[in-house]
Amino acid sequence: MTVARRIAAPLRKIGSLLVSVGLTFLGLTCVTFVIGRVIPIDPVLAIVGDKASNETYERVRLQLGLDQPLLEQYWHYLVKVVHGEFGTSVMTAHPVLDDLLSVFPATLELATLSLVIGVVGGIPLGVYAAVNRGRWQDQLIRFMSLLGYSMPVFWLGLIGLLLFYAKLGWVAGPGRVDVGFDDMVPAVTGLMTIDSLLAGEDEVFWNVLSHLVLPSSILGYLSLAYVARMTRSFMLSQLKQEYILATLAKGLSPFRVVWIHALGNVWVQLVTVIALTFGSLLEGAVLTETVFAWPGLGLYLKNSLFAADLNAVLGGTVLVGVVYIVLNMLSDVVYTLVDPRARGQGT
Repeated sequence: MTVARRIAAPLRKIGSLLVSVGLTFLGLTCVTFVIGRVIPIDPVLAIVGDKASNETYERVRLQLGLDQPLLEQYWHYLVKVVHGEFGTSVMTAHPVLDDLLSVFPATLELATLSLVIGVVGGIPLGVYAAVNRGRWQDQLIRFMSLLGYSMPVFWLGLIGLLLFYAKLGWVAGPGRVDVGFDDMVPAVTGLMTIDSLLAGEDEVFWNVLSHLVLPSSILGYLSLAYVARMTRSFMLSQLKQEYILATLAKGLSPFRVVWIHALGNVWVQLVTVIALTFGSLLEGAVLTETVFAWPGLGLYLKNSLFAADLNAVLGGTVLVGVVYIVLNMLSDVVYTLVDPRARGQGT
């Protein structure tokens, strides 16, 4: 009986997770389908143009199935999305899925480095601010975080390009790599920093890194501000707990109490914060990618929207939604690893 219960508990948890993911995905496709019907873009005109004849317009409309009932249209749309079929992009004349797979690695590379900057800098600053609550160190860190929230990202990008690229020449300009290095590195992972190292092209690696450092630093500063603020809030709550006084009374050093015991309990909450931050970096880099001409998902969606490319817009929206679903699943897994109480509930 005990063995059966131990097996049944994880199975119930997995089943609950799958049901939750399925319902979330169903809701995501429903929302994107409604957007495709509400948005003031005629998918037929986007394909045939406004000078096409009525016969051509009606023929394409029938081919797209727009004459069918909405529920039947949604069912066909859902089946296509499950199979990764988002149609053909009007802007590039390529399958939307191929376009998304080609631009997403650039955004992933930018967001990952930005997240590393935000986490590595934000967590220590948040802890330090909580320990020195009310002092000048705390006020300074809170002011830096407030600036990160208040400064428009496009303004920071323009100022960064003007100062560090045009004036000082410390970093490379817009784009992902200089024109002279185009097509020198075969795409293995899609991440040019990794692909250039795999190919042994050190010069390309440093050029890519020079292009990457400024936009990732700007996005990293924004994520650092958020992570530092949340870490400070979580730590202030932990430092008021009775176990903090008990561990100090036992003779443990303040450093160990703060950075091991208090921060260890804060990690449970920080997992969700980091996952949400990563998701927002992946889908919220539109302005940064536009300013820096970074060929990622954000720039692709912006260009697609201006070109009235509905297939590309909806495909990108579904991709962003799937990314959030995956991140939530991973955060649940990591949550059970860092929280002993969560592991105990599964037994």
